[in-house]
Amino acid sequence: MASSNALKKVVVIGAGVVGLTTAVKIQEKGGYNVTIIAETFPGDPKTIKYTSLWAGAHHVSHAANDAKQMAIDRETFDVMWELSAPGGPAEHCFLRVSQTDYLLDGRDECLDWMPDFKKLPEDSLVHGATAGSSFTTVNIDTPVYLPYLLARFLSRGGTIVRGSVQHISQVVEGGSNLFRHGRADPEPVDAVIVCPGLGARTLGGVEDKDVYPVRGQVAIVRAPWIRSGRTLSHLEQGLWTYVIPRRSGDVILGGTKQDNDWYPAARPETTTDIIERCLALFPEIVPPAIRSEREGTVEDVRALIVEEGCGFRPQRKGGIRLDVEWIPGREGQAKVPMVFNYGHGGGGYQSSWGSASIALELLEKALATASES
Repeated sequence: MASSNALKKVVVIGAGVVGLTTAVKIQEKGGYNVTIIAETFPGDPKTIKYTSLWAGAHHVSHAANDAKQMAIDRETFDVMWELSAPGGPAEHCFLRVSQTDYLLDGRDECLDWMPDFKKLPEDSLVHGATAGSSFTTVNIDTPVYLPYLLARFLSRGGTIVRGSVQHISQVVEGGSNLFRHGRADPEPVDAVIVCPGLGARTLGGVEDKDVYPVRGQVAIVRAPWIRSGRTLSHLEQGLWTYVIPRRSGDVILGGTKQDNDWYPAARPETTTDIIERCLALFPEIVPPAIRSEREGTVEDVRALIVEEGCGFRPQRKGGIRLDVEWIPGREGQAKVPMVFNYGHGGGGYQSSWGSASIALELLEKALATASES
């Protein structure tokens, strides 16, 4: 093993699913001492600033004909499939389910690589759908999976610091101890990995105005009898209805897709609309005892709600940003590589491991270039 003095010191900004996964990937590679700096970590009270906890979340790629994005999503699925295997290291974070997707716009989702994939015959489609498919996927229990990632990172020797970074230069000059102790650490940072989600809009040294929020509202109901997922989508028009069960017995009902909508709380009328759409798509969300006697109603589902909320998906015009910039180091230090990994929109979980692999590759190439110069 390399001595601690030989380890490259890397700071990751952001502790959402993308920041955590990227930090794990780099730390486990070996040769790095990784510190995550973030305002919010898994286990903290839910906040609108921490979108990852509000995600559905299931692995259903929307990459379609985007070959690069599809490769990222497929790598992520392979990792999650292995993690979710019976007896696997993170089985408790996932639920393998039969998923049914109905499409209102006739596009090809390009998901024929998913386990048990089948195209649905026309006579089995719901009203208005032009196409559909079924396959097996993994649903992620976000309040369980995010602490798993954090614990995995810490167990491999990673460290965390709670702090609010206003400008990248603060990290480069002051190191992580600036946020830990309020003073600069004389030991320089070798690289910075930028995974701030929506914070990329305002983070000094980045300030990417192509990043914008896509508001997603959900209702979480207690319905442990639901063990399959269903989605009805017309993404071109922003219509998106989904029922996503979790291993815990909670079921996520959604959703909405509202660009540049900054309202930070659940709207009651939107919750009602979500329930109506989900009930029409998946009547089985009503308790079996009620359905045995009569048709379920919106109020029957509303009675199951344990939580309502919303999150701001960190969308970016042009898709995920995965590249490198060189920025001035502290006094007496050469330039430092800044690796970007943000702009995942609603696909943070689906693309987390694949984009982390690219970020690691960019980091290693940049550091190799620096050592040669």
